[in-house]
Amino acid sequence: MNRAELEHVLRAAAAISQEQSFVVVGSQAVLLALADAPAELLVSREIDLYPALHPEKSDLIDGAIGALSSFHETFGYHADGVGPETAVMPPDWMQRASLHYMGEITVICPEIHDLAVSKCVAARQKDADFVRGLLAHRLLDLDVLITRIGQIDPKYPVPDIQAWARRRSQGLTP
Repeated sequence: MNRAELEHVLRAAAAISQEQSFVVVGSQAVLLALADAPAELLVSREIDLYPALHPEKSDLIDGAIGALSSFHETFGYHADGVGPETAVMPPDWMQRASLHYMGEITVICPEIHDLAVSKCVAARQKDADFVRGLLAHRLLDLDVLITRIGQIDPKYPVPDIQAWARRRSQGLTP
């Protein structure tokens, strides 16, 4: 995915939801968080987002421009309308989030370590590849990542998640 495609999805989401402010989570948030994200981090063809003020409108977005929609079939990428609970991040992540403006649309993007925390919690193969890529390109500080994981809700297996994150850094050249 590229920045123009991200902007296209956001414009479509704004038109569908009649909202102008969105939170973008998931791997393609790197298009906002990093000026020149490495290509290996941009393989996903979906953007996880929700309207910042009315997350319940995510279903409208998902139905209209989500997976298998005519939008997806036409353009080859799509939105995943998610909710605030989708990406598990430290409770103070919004204090570090950045704002991005695309015309009338405001986009809230988590700081890269907070975004990586959510990937560590999800712990799928694609999340492992993503976190490993961030670490390999020195876009993450492993100590900061481990600290941020330690700040998430203790209902999650924090020590296991921290160990999972450490394993992603093994074998990477310093």
